[in-house]
Amino acid sequence: MQYIPYGRQDISEADVEAVVRVLRGEYLTQGPAVPAFEEAIQRFCAVKRAVAVNSGTSALHLACLALGVGPGDVVWTSPITFVASANCARYCGADVDFVDIDPVSCNLDVAALEAKLEHVARMPKAVIPVHLGGLPCDMTEIGRLAQRYGFKVIEDASHALGSTYRGERVGSCRYSDITVLSFHPVKLITSAEGGMATTNDAALARRMALLRTHGITREPAEMTHEPDGAWYYQQIELGLNYRMTDVHAALGRSQLERLELFLKRREELASRYDRLLADSGLRLPARDANSTSAWHLYVVGWNSKRSGLTRAQAFKRLRDAGIGVNVHYIPVHLQPYYRGLGFRPGQFPNAEAYYADAITLPLYASMSDAQQDRVVDTLRGMLK
Repeated sequence: MQYIPYGRQDISEADVEAVVRVLRGEYLTQGPAVPAFEEAIQRFCAVKRAVAVNSGTSALHLACLALGVGPGDVVWTSPITFVASANCARYCGADVDFVDIDPVSCNLDVAALEAKLEHVARMPKAVIPVHLGGLPCDMTEIGRLAQRYGFKVIEDASHALGSTYRGERVGSCRYSDITVLSFHPVKLITSAEGGMATTNDAALARRMALLRTHGITREPAEMTHEPDGAWYYQQIELGLNYRMTDVHAALGRSQLERLELFLKRREELASRYDRLLADSGLRLPARDANSTSAWHLYVVGWNSKRSGLTRAQAFKRLRDAGIGVNVHYIPVHLQPYYRGLGFRPGQFPNAEAYYADAITLPLYASMSDAQQDRVVDTLRGMLK
């Protein structure tokens, strides 16, 4: 029985050749492949700057640092996300709080955000909306609130490379200060591991580029005195080693050339799920007239009443049938670390209700119709 994972990479011979060219070349890191990948992302997203790093988590951390997040600050995000969306603020010594999700889109609820802003005593330094599964958040309203209340916006678009919002690619930063992308193997494209931060602010891009390389500069204009010689460099900030290698960048840039094909196939599969599961009794993912989703994830709400099975029982049966379902995500505020910071069950009821029945179905660009039919037939058999 062939195992069907919930997501997987699609590596072509062209991808392999791109990596081999780097391996046989002069630079494995700090060479020309990284800026070439950055420039390709800039063109794709129609954004002025892009800074490549070794993971999406690193990009989130650098985004917070570049915006001056630190001790005494608080950052807000969605409780339905991977923990990195909240951890990045903790790395900076800041506090974290959450805004409940909209029960339809499952993204950060703009009405809940506005209500919280109206009554909170301590304004957030930054808000991190997460485009869950590839569906963009209501960025027009989030941008409006950012202007009104003075907080910064970091879009966590780890799921959303190729998504559009009001006719523009996510990553253009029209409504945000910085957008973060991820290139993990199950994402829209992969660089094996890697991430990118996009921005239209040259100063923010420069600071992120400085911080990803130990806070070291070779630019004389940024030094405290004239260079001692051509070899000279200075560490002017406490930075980190978050660089992307040329090997990873070559793979990412090669993958980007097929992104439109990946997006088309993911949309076909998502639409096919919509059609084949329309009368199943499952809660299907939302669509939005102002957006197109990249369909990184296809998350359904399990119907325990119709099936007579709990979500845990359904999950096990699907896994036993060779269907690699998953759950995205356990609410971050329920994780032991965040409970240790004072968060408790019941604080974000929509997020907890979503988690109670969420199951992520397999969806990836190389998935066949026959594989999808097997997933659907297995589900329907359990729902009778």
